[in-house]
Amino acid sequence: MSSIISTPDELSSSSHHASGLCWRVVEGQHIISTAKLVGSGAEHDILEAEIEAAKPRVPADCAHLSYLLFSPFRYRAPSQHGSRFRKAGLSPGVFYGAVVPATAIAEMAFLRLVMFYGESPETPWPRNAGEYTAFSVEYATQSCVDLQRPPFDDRGSIWSHPTDYAACQTLAEMARQAEIQVIKYSSVRDPRQRTNLAILSCRAFSKPDALARQSWKILLTRHGVRCFCEMPKETIEFGRDTFATDPRIRDLNWDR
Repeated sequence: MSSIISTPDELSSSSHHASGLCWRVVEGQHIISTAKLVGSGAEHDILEAEIEAAKPRVPADCAHLSYLLFSPFRYRAPSQHGSRFRKAGLSPGVFYGAVVPATAIAEMAFLRLVMFYGESPETPWPRNAGEYTAFSVEYATQSCVDLQRPPFDDRGSIWSHPTDYAACQTLAEMARQAEIQVIKYSSVRDPRQRTNLAILSCRAFSKPDALARQSWKILLTRHGVRCFCEMPKETIEFGRDTFATDPRIRDLNWDR
């Protein structure tokens, strides 16, 4: 078996062209969320400008993109442990996406469980479903590495560890040294383990704005997670044991 951690040279020599669409899920994008705080359109514009001024500066190489694309590169990592390909704190941003919307929804369902309820066993499930927006973006790069293919696939258990992201974070640092823009890998949260993408550079986006959009609702219940898409009509259900490889989910109190 080859070394656990790749080198920049190995990454560079194994990189290839990749292009297509990837999907990302974020909280519902509704202008009414702030519009209800003001009395007119002009006041709403002022409020939005004030909110924008208080946010961190957008990185220069992302400034031409819409906020949906540049936001992951603008803010600190949200978790004290970082994410799979991003260390905690003021580390370089990563745009996480998936080849199909269902995989992106699985990732969001997992995050909703862990971030809001995994460490709060007494918090009751919300009565209403959370609202989310799935959107697609177009990317194209000459420097992509696919951890599902040789010479990286024999380390799949390391790249797909449910809680230990150290190896992936180190890999991402080396990928940046090798000017790799996209990492493909198997989703840990999707039961079918379909492909995720970690976009490391804003230069990988071939169009500056999102393309298609979908409205989703995610409902948490004692039986698991139910996800509904309004258009096109689709329902996805995740049972209580779907994410059980993560101890934060395995020990979750579902009867609340």
